[in-house]
Amino acid sequence: MSSLPLLPTSVVGSHGKPAWWFTLVKAHETGEAGPADLEEMFDDAADTAIRDMERAGIDVITDGEVRRLDGYVDSYYAIIKGIQPLPVRRKVGPWGYDQQTRYEAVGRIETPPGGLGIVKEFEYLRSHTTKATKATCAGPLTFGSRIHPGKIYKGVVDVAERFAEVINAELKALVAAGADWIQLDEPARGNVSGEEMARLFNLATDGVRARLGFHICFGNRFGRSRFPRSYEPYFPGVLAARADQFVLEFASRELSELQLWQKYGGGRELGAGVVDVKGFQEEPAESVAHRIRRVLQVCPGDKLTLNPDCGFGWSPRYMCNQKLRGLAAGAALVRKELTDTA
Repeated sequence: MSSLPLLPTSVVGSHGKPAWWFTLVKAHETGEAGPADLEEMFDDAADTAIRDMERAGIDVITDGEVRRLDGYVDSYYAIIKGIQPLPVRRKVGPWGYDQQTRYEAVGRIETPPGGLGIVKEFEYLRSHTTKATKATCAGPLTFGSRIHPGKIYKGVVDVAERFAEVINAELKALVAAGADWIQLDEPARGNVSGEEMARLFNLATDGVRARLGFHICFGNRFGRSRFPRSYEPYFPGVLAARADQFVLEFASRELSELQLWQKYGGGRELGAGVVDVKGFQEEPAESVAHRIRRVLQVCPGDKLTLNPDCGFGWSPRYMCNQKLRGLAAGAALVRKELTDTA
């Protein structure tokens, strides 16, 4: 990571998908496209996401998570053994989180022999770019949040502990494949304390020899939040996580709670959200630069990475690319200011 510039830019994970991504996925669902067609499309979509991030000037990139269908963990639920879907109670009317498919544990939670498939995603990314990369994985609470414990597990945390074991194996395989920066994404769900979130993060990352990021997410499906948008209830307990970097959302909340980092963040790395992925507007370089300057008041530049608040999986691709260009340009403005005054 020593080759990265001051104030490096990164992404949280997902990238805006091109129109043909949706066309092929729908064709596959109706039987008009086969698995080989889908795999070819995924490769093309990953190539597109990588190229978009490179052209925008982003320093640390992902594959855009383009192989993950219908949300961040939904495609994994389709391959995980020991769970079965529950009937969706509301199907009519405006979309809401209550329309997501939920599951019940009916046996020991297991993954297929090849794991979750994130290693394959990373290997493709690494072989198709010369830039710094980051691998991303849902955390144990994210995986467990939509699985009822049934008669197999004691509760939500018990389910999450099992997923921590599953994730730990996946992360160690990622490191073996060459991943040196790995980010776990967890929900700010409100009914789990910061201490518990940290404990589960530590279980999932035990023995994983890589730079570890911890993204705490308020939810972003269709640009809608899922949880109350405050980090205060989780601090300082969440700092017990052995994370090298905390990736937090600030832009969509008008930079509220920056004082939490000023109070608690001493010596830790911050991945600051300075681009609003939920907003349907452009992100001019100067607007992004203004946010960066504010963040620098509570976090030194050598401990700061700049990123969007969350992933772009629910954003149109053209808007995603515009916002990424604004992120890179805003970072360049502030980087020059810091260099000129040094």
